[in-house]
Amino acid sequence: MVTDVVAPIVPPFRGNLLGEARFQLEFLGLLASGVYRGQDVPPGDDDPVLAVPGFLAGDASLTVLRSWLRRCGYRAYRSGIAWNVDCSEAAVRRLDRRLADVAERSGRPVTVIGHSRGGLLAHAVAVRRPGRVRRVITLGSPLSSPFDASVLTLAAVGGARLGQNLLRPARPQCLTVDCPCAFGRDLRASPPVPVTSIRTVEDGIVRPESCLVDGADNLAVRGSHIGLCVNADVYSHIARLLR
Repeated sequence: MVTDVVAPIVPPFRGNLLGEARFQLEFLGLLASGVYRGQDVPPGDDDPVLAVPGFLAGDASLTVLRSWLRRCGYRAYRSGIAWNVDCSEAAVRRLDRRLADVAERSGRPVTVIGHSRGGLLAHAVAVRRPGRVRRVITLGSPLSSPFDASVLTLAAVGGARLGQNLLRPARPQCLTVDCPCAFGRDLRASPPVPVTSIRTVEDGIVRPESCLVDGADNLAVRGSHIGLCVNADVYSHIARLLR
C-alpha cells in the first residue's frame, strides 16, 4: 500500500519588528569595536567590492560598510540602486551592467556583498557572470526560500508588486514565486564561485533557516536583520573572507 507523503505545513513567520529597532545599539557597538578601527584586519590590496542594498533600501544604507572597506584598503563601489523595489529581473540586468563597469575599471574579479534582497541579486548576477565575480557574501538573504519573510515584510512585497503591476500590466507574476523570468532560474542555480551566507539567528524580518544554502559557507551571528550592515561580528567575518 502506497501512502502519500504530506509535506509539513510551515506556519507564517511573524518576525519581530520591535527587535529590529536595536540596530542602533549594534551600530554603536560597531563604532566601539576593534574591527571597525582596523585592529587585526589585514590591509586590502585595492581589491574591488560591490555592495548591494536590501529590499526598500538604497546605497545609502551601506555607507558605513563601504567607508570601512575603503579604510581597510579596498575599493568599495555603490550598486546604483536608490530604492530596491524594482522587478528582480530588471534589477539584476542593471546590476550586471554595474558589475561589468566595476570589473573593467579594476581589471579584477569583484567581491559582491548583498544585504537581504541584495544578496539574492548578487547570487543571480554571479550565476550569469562568474568570470567577473570573485566571491559572493550575503547578509540575511533568504537564498533557499526568497519569500520566507515576516508577515509585515510580505505585505510590503505585495505593495511593491501592486506598483509593478500598475507600471507593467503584462507581468502579473512579478515578485512572486511563479515569476517566469530568468532571475528565478538563476536563483535556483549554484554559481561557480565561493558563496558565504551570513545570517542572524535572531532575525526579525527573514526566517533564519531560509538563509541556509547547500554548498555555501553558512555562518551565524546574533543581532537584528537590519543591523547586519553594522554588526561587528559580520565585519570580522567579512575581513577574514576578503583576505
